[in-house]
Order: sequence, then structure tokens, then C-alpha cells
Amino acid sequence: MNEKVLILDFGSQYTQLIARRVREAKVYCEILPFHTPWETLRDYHPSALILSGGPNSVYAEGAPRPDPRWTELKVPVLGICYGLQLMGFQLGGKIGPSRRREFGFAKLEIVGKSPLLEGIEESSQVWMSHGDELLQLPPGFERIASTENAVNTVVEDRKRRFYGVQFHPEVVHTPCGKTLLSNFLFRAAGLKPSWNMSSFVESSTAALKERLGNEKVLLGLSGGVDSSVAALLLHRAIGDRLVPVFVDTGLLRKNEGSQLQEAFHKLGIRVYSVKAGKLFLERLKGVSSPERKRKIIGKAFIDVFTREAKAHGKIRFLAQGTLYPDVIESVSVRGPSAVIKSHHNVGGLPKTLNMELVEPLRELFKDEVREMGRILGLDPLFLSRHPFPGPGLAVRIPGTVTPSRVKLLQEADAILTDALREEGLYNQVWQAFAVLLPVKTVGVMGDCRTYENVCALRMVTSQDGMTAAWFPAPYDFLQRVATRIVNEVRGINRIVYDITSKPPGTIEWE
Repeated sequence: MNEKVLILDFGSQYTQLIARRVREAKVYCEILPFHTPWETLRDYHPSALILSGGPNSVYAEGAPRPDPRWTELKVPVLGICYGLQLMGFQLGGKIGPSRRREFGFAKLEIVGKSPLLEGIEESSQVWMSHGDELLQLPPGFERIASTENAVNTVVEDRKRRFYGVQFHPEVVHTPCGKTLLSNFLFRAAGLKPSWNMSSFVESSTAALKERLGNEKVLLGLSGGVDSSVAALLLHRAIGDRLVPVFVDTGLLRKNEGSQLQEAFHKLGIRVYSVKAGKLFLERLKGVSSPERKRKIIGKAFIDVFTREAKAHGKIRFLAQGTLYPDVIESVSVRGPSAVIKSHHNVGGLPKTLNMELVEPLRELFKDEVREMGRILGLDPLFLSRHPFPGPGLAVRIPGTVTPSRVKLLQEADAILTDALREEGLYNQVWQAFAVLLPVKTVGVMGDCRTYENVCALRMVTSQDGMTAAWFPAPYDFLQRVATRIVNEVRGINRIVYDITSKPPGTIEWE
């Protein structure tokens, strides 16, 4: 994995889409916040740099600006929207308010030749989202394309291999966007489409062998795809020196433990099970804040792992199935106030644990992890399981968490999951689950008045979890699931369906 593209994030909602498009072109990339120190950027030895979009004006007070020494990297650079304006601003051009702001479709008119626009029709549809524009080109730059409201829509300094586009090539609303990004990667930057999951598995295995040596590694095995694939990769690298610990937090899906044991037994991997439901539920008693729940659960995991580490002799490393979206959502480009949510497995380990953290999947998106799992031989049925949050059902029970509420949710969730599998819908959705609301409603069952809980059903489609659309489930399916839950789960008398996309909502409720 010698070639690497770095993406500097200036707060655009589309930054993760840029990364997806680059990886889809079989080029490895990583996202870094705009304020990443110059020395760190230099030490990454990037092959190319992309400056993302963002909601700010470059000339506004407090606008995000990177160390201007990014020009000293001597690599091809692509500025997108705000990234174009920032490039122009820092290289001596002039930025100002657009004569007419553009939000939506625009027609691109090509007026010059550039490797960036090879194979793109002279009049193409693009997606705009800006209120400022590049009014005066920096020295050395040329205009390559325009729109009706932005003269300098595509610009370049071919000698330095600096390119900029005012529109968003990463979104589906720009049909020529994939071609443009590929042109930047392969024609302008001269990179090769050499990154794939098989090579990543090989390089990751070799890196883990070198780092871990003959040491033991403790892994928190949750039963989800992430930790399961992490376990397979680590086992490939160090064999039986891997100590996978499955902690039954009392907050898992119905029959989670037995399914996990069976799957890993078939793969020849011994799993150490720890029943800790009483500990987790006791610590969560009376707690309703989502952030406090996550932190309490994270601390409980650490306490259990500390105890288990001692039971298995001296263990130097703790492994986790952290994914790239976890890292991105937990690190804000504007500081802690803008973090979407904290993740129980992001942010390092307490010093008291005296262990080093190993995150073999930290650079991957969810669909990439599934691809790795297929390569490593994980059971397809197990591999296709929907994502499950690290804190478990605690974040699907808004309000306080009690054993009885967990039991209600487990039963309702199992009915939904079984129905999806039985009717062939399970693999059509990214994630589907039930949420037990802290709300009671009046109902009538068997000529008797009831006053019981409301259960919300959530089903979404997505590619990598960074954005998601609600799933238009068939009405008859929803009716059958609702009827089963109300009839079979004593304590729930009303079902509602969540039709919120991400953004503006998140996939999970907490």
C-alpha cells in the first residue's frame, strides 16, 4: 500500500463520499482534519492531496485554514468547492460573494483542455453548493470550465499539478463526477488502481505479525461483523495467541451468545465467554443520558477486560473492531463541540489498563469489512448480520435501562429480524431494529384496557453507514410484524415506523 491519497476535511457533509469514491477507484485514501500539523502531513508521504468542501467563507473570521505549507508536499492537489476557494485564497487569488448563489444543478461549459476533464462532454450537468466563488485566478492558474454563474468553475495550474472545481464531483447528482475524480487520480496524479481488499489483508496480516510478535492479544468479541472480522484477521496473524473474550453484557440480541460460539467453533477459534449482565445493568441503573450510557458501558468493558487480562496471564495488547466511520464521527474538524457522538471504542485506553490498543480495521468502511470477512471465510449468514452498536440495546432504550425493558426489546427485535429473513427482506436493508420508547399509550386487547409501551421500528438502506435512507417497507409486512409484536410481547401495545433519513437524523436513536 505505497500510494496514498490524503483528504483534508473542512467540514463538508460530503467528505466521506470523496473517500468512498477514491477507494472505489482502487486507490487507498484517508481523511484528516484541516488543522492536522504540517509535520504529520509530511510524514504521511501522500501521493496526492484533496481539499474538501466546507460551509464557511475563506475570508470569514475563524474560517478553517490549513498550514499553508501543504504546497511544499510537491504532490498533485484537487480542491473541491471550499477547497478550490481556499487554494485560490492561499495562492494569491481573490475570493468573493457570488453574483448569484448556486445550490443545485448547473451546466458546465468546458472552455479549455485539461487532463481533469478527459472524456467529459463539453456541456455536462454538475451539482453546486456555494455562495462564494473564485473571482480572480492565482498566478499560474488557467480557467478550464465555467457555469452561467461561476466563471472559474474548473481551474488548473498544470505545472504544479494543482486543480480546482467549484462543484461536487463526489455526489451522484454530478454524473461525470466519477470520471473527473478518476482523471485526477490516474491522469493528473499518475496513480495506479492497485488497492484491493486481498492486498490489504496481506499487508495488514504482515503488519500485525511484525507489531505483535509473540505477545498475546485480548479482543473484545461482541458478536457483530466488525469484531468478528477483526478476530479472524488477528487469528490469521498470531494464531492461538489471540484471546477473544465475548462479554455477555445483558444488552445483546436474543440468543447472541450461542450463535457466536457456534460460528467461531466452526472456524477453530476458541471463544472465552463472560456473563456480566448484572454488572452492566447495575451500573446503568437510573441513567437516561445517551452519552453517560456509552461512557458507563465503555468503562464496564474496560473493567471486565482488565480482569480477564489478569486471568490469562500477562497480556500487552487489547484489540477492538473500530471502523473508519467511528473514528470520523468521533473526531470533529471544529473541536469537541461538533462531535456527532462518542464511540465506546474510540479515543484510546485509560492508563490504568496498562495495555496497548490494536485496531486492525480502523481504516475501513463497513462494506470493506464485509468484503474482508468473505476473504477470511466468515460464515455468509453471520457476515450479513446488520450492524449492532457497541453499547448494545442500551442505546435502543431511550431513558433508563432495566432488565425487564431489555427483555421486551429483545423479543420485539427478534420478531422483526426473523420476519425480515423469512420474507427475503433482510439483505435489502443495511440495518433494521426495534426501539423501546419511554412512552406508554392506551390500548384495547381482549375487550380490556391496556396501558403499555410503544415500540418503534427502524429500517434503513445505506452503503457505509455515513448516510442512510429509510426503507419503504411493504405495508403488509409492517402490519404482520406489528401484529406479531403486540400479540406475542406482553408489555407492548403500539408500533410506529421511523421514516427519518441520515442526515438529518442518525441511524440509531441515541
